[in-house]
This record gives sequence, structure tokens and C-alpha cells, in this order.
Amino acid sequence: MRLSLSIRPALLLLTSGWFVFVASGFEKLAPAISPAQRVQQQFLADIARLDSVAARLETGVRAHQSGPALQAAFGQTRDAYKHIEYLTEYYYPLIAKSLNGPPVPESEMDDGIGLQQEPDGLQVMEEMLFPYSPAAQADLLKQATRLRTTLAALRRVAGFNPVADGHVFEAMRLEIFRIIALGISGFDTPITHRALPETATALASLRQPLSLYLPQLKQTNPALAAQLEQALTQAITTVRRAGSFARFDRLQFIRHDAYPLSRLLLNAQRALHIPLSADRTRLLSASAATLSEPDAFDPGFFTNTAASRPTPVRAALGRRLFYDPILSGNGQRTCATCHRPDKAFTDGETTSFAINGHGRIGRNAPTLFNAALQTAQFMDSRAVGLEDQIRDVIESETEMGGSLTRTVDQLKQHDTYLTSFTEAYPDGLTEYNIVNALASYIRSLTALDSRVDRYLRDNGQQGQPATLTADERLGFNLFMGKANCGTCHYFPLFNGSVPPGYQKTESEVIGVPATADERRADADSGRYRTTRLAMHRGAFKIPTVRHAARTAPYMHNGVYRTLEQVVAFYNKGGGNGLGFKLPNQTLSDEKLNLTAHEKRALVAFMNAL
Repeated sequence: MRLSLSIRPALLLLTSGWFVFVASGFEKLAPAISPAQRVQQQFLADIARLDSVAARLETGVRAHQSGPALQAAFGQTRDAYKHIEYLTEYYYPLIAKSLNGPPVPESEMDDGIGLQQEPDGLQVMEEMLFPYSPAAQADLLKQATRLRTTLAALRRVAGFNPVADGHVFEAMRLEIFRIIALGISGFDTPITHRALPETATALASLRQPLSLYLPQLKQTNPALAAQLEQALTQAITTVRRAGSFARFDRLQFIRHDAYPLSRLLLNAQRALHIPLSADRTRLLSASAATLSEPDAFDPGFFTNTAASRPTPVRAALGRRLFYDPILSGNGQRTCATCHRPDKAFTDGETTSFAINGHGRIGRNAPTLFNAALQTAQFMDSRAVGLEDQIRDVIESETEMGGSLTRTVDQLKQHDTYLTSFTEAYPDGLTEYNIVNALASYIRSLTALDSRVDRYLRDNGQQGQPATLTADERLGFNLFMGKANCGTCHYFPLFNGSVPPGYQKTESEVIGVPATADERRADADSGRYRTTRLAMHRGAFKIPTVRHAARTAPYMHNGVYRTLEQVVAFYNKGGGNGLGFKLPNQTLSDEKLNLTAHEKRALVAFMNAL
């Protein structure tokens, strides 16, 4: 049937995003759908595409296809997931974990009882497929079926929940940060080593949402729009042209590609007058242009309540208490006894001395620098916040031997303390306010502006005079690549707080030896004391390696005196690499095969932090 001339213009309007209704001789135009709505439509389409690809993988497993065929289908499934990763991780992190979480058991506490949850998803399937054995067919089919079920749940919730402009921009920047901290380190492709191709795919997935906002940006700021398009293209090109995983220059990619892109995304959001997220649901600030800004992370994020957040007055009061022996049972020990400023707030001992001067506490004193930027305290993660940790230490018979109840009575005898607490807190001097003041001081010890950070922020245009030596640059690339350090000590905090949310702090079983001769594993059961889960026997919180040059000796028992010894331990494959045969070691026991020069470079990099 031929179309009349009066209808053709209406059809043209359809292609520009307008709905046209023709009835009784007049046309009614409905407003065009917004960029955010179009992002949601594409998200749903991409989920459907992933489900279709995953269905082929499931069918192949049911049909007992060959290993190479299944491996190829698996690779296609992973690539399709990377197209939805940025929004899935942002809006539905629990579903994202079910789709592509690490292949290790998770744990949680319920009424003081440790519960173990087995992993699902693509990383679990990777272990079954590379290499593939027909004996794994039943387990692989179970995982493929669960993957389809999870995708069905994602399609349902994503269809009902609207997408917001501000969230789209924040999700894109968080995807850049995820790529920096996890993608290029090979975190979710430990066996297939598809990190770089998948990074290129994840970057390319940002083209579609960005293209929906560029027309408006070109009207208001054409130069910024051009820079943003060019930066995304350049980042994709850099990764696609990269050589091997081991030789990829991650340092320069972050400095010259990823960080300029994240800055431009933030600038574009502001130029379009799209508000930044106002809530405080992440440790990482919504206004952080890069992960290496000195104020990118909020040291007060993990406080118990908004009323407990640190203030300069509270931090000053806490500092005074930190050096006051009034907190201890013998009136002689202070917090600074085991956390000396000249040693990056450690004490330089293998394990700290007990308060009675005889014997030791049993574990190495960790640095207080950046202690606020983690969800768990103590090496066995038994405390969930600084206030709980401080209370535990003060009232421990072996550490401070004190009593908060008694301390309140003693502090009431000091007018200056009474005045300070009244100034700092509406309810004045209380037990909780004592530990909160100390915690406020520790939160003030956040230090994230090393020479490495300044170098990464300066892409040659910022004018910051930071430089790194050739060995320091090599050390960074080894840390984030071949040496696998960055898959546990996550960039940029270099501790166990998982990016890009940084709201979960992990523990690992690495098989630390009892003595420097490395003949047997240390007997300390670690987190097992609290959870009673076999997976946690010998597990310890992953500490930061920032300021590590000043925090010797190392490990929970202080067994290693130098960073060189620490690197040598990891190079051997941890405890199992030494022959300890630990069934639950989470550290890979494969040797890293680092050269002598590479070992020195790793130490040089850590010293630069």
C-alpha cells in the first residue's frame, strides 16, 4: 500500500524519537523519551542478548559438546556480560556477584554463627572449563542453569526500576575505576587471561550511553564533547593495541587514558547540569575525578551514625587521649606505645609486648595509617569498626588493661577534659565518646597522597612535579600484573577493600610460616577463632602496603624483617609453594617466576608508597 504524502513526515518524526498518533485528521506528538530511558531500553536489550548467548552455552553443555566449543561459547558469554557490567554492578551488585563474582566461598555471621556460601557464576565456570573434563559436565550444567536463572531475575528487576541521568554518569565512571582496579589486573579472568580484550569490551560498552548525552553536550560545550569522544576512543585503542598481559603498561594507561576519561566524564556531567549523587552510600566520593585524589575516600564513612562522624575538635581530643596513659590499667602505657608515629604507627616488634612487660600479645601491631578505610579491624577481622576495636584494646587484659567506666571517672577529675568533651559532643563525657574521639583521631590519619598518587594524577598537563624512577614504574606494573599483588591488595588503597565500592574488606589464607626458616606453617588460626569456619583457618585480613617501608617486620607474626623477604615468599607460591599442603590456601601456589630485577622493582614501588 502506498503511503500518502501527509503521513510521511510523521514517520520521519518517529526516527527522531517522537511518537506520532494520527486520528481524525490531526496529529498528537508525545515527548521524546529521555536519554536515561533509552539507556534502560538498551540495558534490557543487552541483558536479553546475554541471556541468548548464555542459552547457547547451556545447550552446548547439555549436548556434551567438545571442550573447545564450550570454551568458545563461554568467551562469548563473558563478552556479552561486559556490555551490561557497568549498570549491573551499579544498580544490582548482588546479582553482579552471582553472575561474575570471585570463585571462592563467601561467609557471613548470623547470631554469632559463621555461615559459608558457595560461589556461582562465570568465574566458577572458568575453573571448570579451562581445562575442560567431561567429568565436570554435571557441575558445569548446574552453573549454566543458575546463570540463566540469575539473568531472568535481572531482566525482571531492571524492567521495573527506572534509570537516572546522574546514575548513568556515576556508573560509567565507576566502570572506569573497576577497569583500573580489577579489569587490567586480571582479577576476574585468572585462568584464561582475557583481561585486556575484556577491558576493551567494557570500555566499548560505554559508547552507547555516552552517545545519548553527546548531542546536548555538543550544543553547550562542543570542545568538551570532542575531548570526551576522543578520550574514550583512545582508551579503547590503547588496550586493543596492547601486547601481552605481562607487558601491558598499566601505569601509563591509567595516567594517560583512564584518568583523563574519568575526569572528562565528571566534567561532562557538570556541564550538563546533571547533579552528583548526594547520598553517602559509598566510601568513594561521588565527586572523585580519579582514584588518586587525596580526598577521594571518606575516612568518616564507616562511623556508626551520622552524629558520630569525625570533626577537627573530636580528632584533637582523640589525639590528646592517644598519648595519655590514663586509658591504661597501669597508668603507664598509651596507645602510642604500640603505635609509634615515627614507625608509621607500628612498634617495630615482631609481636607487641603485653602490658605487664612479660610475654607478647601474639600478633604484629598494624599501621594506623588509612585504618579508617576498611570495614574490618584487627588482623582476624573480629571488630566491624574502629570504635569496637578501640574498646576491645582498652579493656584487653594483655594490651591496655584498662576500663572505660573507670576512665570516665578519672577524666571527670580533669576540668580541661570535661570542657573538651562538652565542646566536642552534645552529651559530653561518656564511654562511647571516649572511643569515638580516639577513632576520630585515627580517621584523621588518612594519607593517600604519595609520590605514586601525584604521578598518576599528572598526565603531563596538571603541572604537578611528581616523578617515578624506571624501577618504580616497573614495580607498579608488576604489582598490578604479573606478580598478581593487585588482585588482593586492591588499587589504590592497596589493602583488601574490594573496589570500586570499597565496602568489603577481605581476608586471605596465604600460609605464613612460623619462623624465618620457612619449615612449617604458623599455628595461629586467624579468623577461624571468630567464625569457626574451616575456610577461615589461618585467614588474616589483607593489610595495606602503603607506608610499608616503615612498618617492618611483616605478616601477622612479624616473621619477615624485610620487604625483600616478603616478595620472595610470594614468589615461591606462599605456604603451599613451600610445601605446607594447606587445603584452604586462597593464594595461588604457582610460582611467580620473578627475576631478581623484578623483585627489586616491586620493593622500589612499595617504598614509593
